[in-house]
Amino acid sequence: MRSFASDNNSGVHPLIMDAVIKANDNHAVGYGDDPWTAQATAKIKEVFGETASPFFLFNGTGANSVALQAVTRSYHSILCAETAHINVDECGAPGRMSGCALVTIPTPDGKLTPELIKPHLHNFGVCHHSQPKAVYISQVSELGTVYTIDEVKAIADLLHAHDMYLHMDGARLANACAYLNCSMKEVTVDAGVDILSFGGTKNGMMMGEAVISFHPELTETLPFIRKQSAQLASKLRYMSAQFIPYLENNLWLENARHANACAKRLADVLAEFPQIRMTQKVESNQLFFIIPDEPLKKLQEKYFFYMWNEEKNEARFVTSWDTTEEDILDMEKSLREVLK
Repeated sequence: MRSFASDNNSGVHPLIMDAVIKANDNHAVGYGDDPWTAQATAKIKEVFGETASPFFLFNGTGANSVALQAVTRSYHSILCAETAHINVDECGAPGRMSGCALVTIPTPDGKLTPELIKPHLHNFGVCHHSQPKAVYISQVSELGTVYTIDEVKAIADLLHAHDMYLHMDGARLANACAYLNCSMKEVTVDAGVDILSFGGTKNGMMMGEAVISFHPELTETLPFIRKQSAQLASKLRYMSAQFIPYLENNLWLENARHANACAKRLADVLAEFPQIRMTQKVESNQLFFIIPDEPLKKLQEKYFFYMWNEEKNEARFVTSWDTTEEDILDMEKSLREVLK
């Protein structure tokens, strides 16, 4: 069923599906010692620079858990937005697997700032308190908003002055770059990000993520953390092979630009109805809005989508790399019917 529920619901881009099929070629050495993983690693270094060391694994929760274990010890704390994926949607996995306390910070738009972080940078060296060591940010944020390059740099500079690490969850990094009109390198390693969860599942890939380390001391530990976290695939080539076409010829950017453009088109449709109120800026492929109760119920009879805040009747629409004009026109027609 086509809907605007999530970009996780979309299909696999034909070029990526073809890469998986081509990787199914005879036998290959397991656990990443294969030519596809070597080529994917080279592609990632082309995109992010020679300091980038990727480790391919199964999914986003695994990537975040592995990355945060690499930059912390169990007596540390991890700072994140109250709406952060690691706090709301990962069943406590990053906290459980790292042993760290998650310190959540309320934000109006899902984005952290140095001013919001600074009040939590205290009690360093005091053994009675968890020691702040890492900050987690999502690019795009859970509310669909995008960190600018300067905003990422400001957070990174603050953390590095306190001997802390910045972890970026890049599940929708492509959509952020499409909005900012910048490269992935500019908004990650060049902006001071220390470790990245790099995903493409929401942007045309089938499965798999990569944790990308930008520091040798983190790179040394990641093979062991990945294995101990049950995130090392034996037939790794089927995951790593997807990153080759994804990063070739800017397929990642083409897909993200399409999804973002569809979100903007859908936002224009929603703006035609005075009964609907947007709650966040539309900067990526996610839209958050409040809709009256009765029209909402009628819309839910036809479409599957998620409620962000049940009490406020706040819903979320997400467009995808394969969203069509017909999808948007069909939603426009339905909105006119339920809001007439």
